[in-house]
Amino acid sequence: MAAQRDAGDGFTTDTAAPGVTPVEASVVRERARAIPEAAVARLAVYLRVLSDLSRDGVTKISSEELSVATGVNSAKLRKDLSYIGSYGTRGVGYDVDVLVGQIERTLGLTRQHSVAVVGIGNLGHALANYGGFPGRGFPVAALFDVDPDLMGVPVGGMPVHHVNDIRRVCAELEVTIGVIATPAQGAQNVCDSLVQGGVRCILNFAPVVLQVPDYVEVRKVDLAVELQILSFHVARRADQEQDAAFSSAHAAPQPGVASVPGVVIPR
Repeated sequence: MAAQRDAGDGFTTDTAAPGVTPVEASVVRERARAIPEAAVARLAVYLRVLSDLSRDGVTKISSEELSVATGVNSAKLRKDLSYIGSYGTRGVGYDVDVLVGQIERTLGLTRQHSVAVVGIGNLGHALANYGGFPGRGFPVAALFDVDPDLMGVPVGGMPVHHVNDIRRVCAELEVTIGVIATPAQGAQNVCDSLVQGGVRCILNFAPVVLQVPDYVEVRKVDLAVELQILSFHVARRADQEQDAAFSSAHAAPQPGVASVPGVVIPR
């Protein structure tokens, strides 16, 4: 059994996309295996920005322009894109649509996905109603909860099923990704049901480490942990500013210079 990984740790690639030969797909998979985990998250950011640019009719973009749009250092960006075999053209830049296709193949987005959300509380409602998932290739196909009052009630245009039906419904709808938004105590049972229903990728919002077979990929998103990390950075910055202010206030005067409040008088 394999335990879940935190969001951003590793990723998998997909099978050949329509129009891509087996040899080309093999090259994509080999390149993907060499991509550092941190670069994977940045590729997803590049894809979001490039997709928006493509919809706006932009056909070419330089690494400097893409760097500004994504907030990533241009040297790091060029290194990331070299992992997927895209080097751009000097004086021209990158072809936006070609780069979108390369990133999509690398991230395994060239196949159809279907998402199930389990736990229709506040977070589950928000996820079910979020309109951005279908446009990114992740349509929500099924919803589950234990509350009998929610059974059959449409949320985001879909009826809510009981968690006891997870295995059957996920198998019927060929769900590929399960999202767990339940309390900790029920998360493992939900995870087991999703796996039994054929789900091989799980996004876990529950504050618990899930145990899954090695062939199942799990990502954990703990919002409390993310807030604690932000708190650490805020505290560290405040300490640095305080130390800098203290050092400035107690700095020794330069030799040969007499200090008077507001005035510097050469000797």
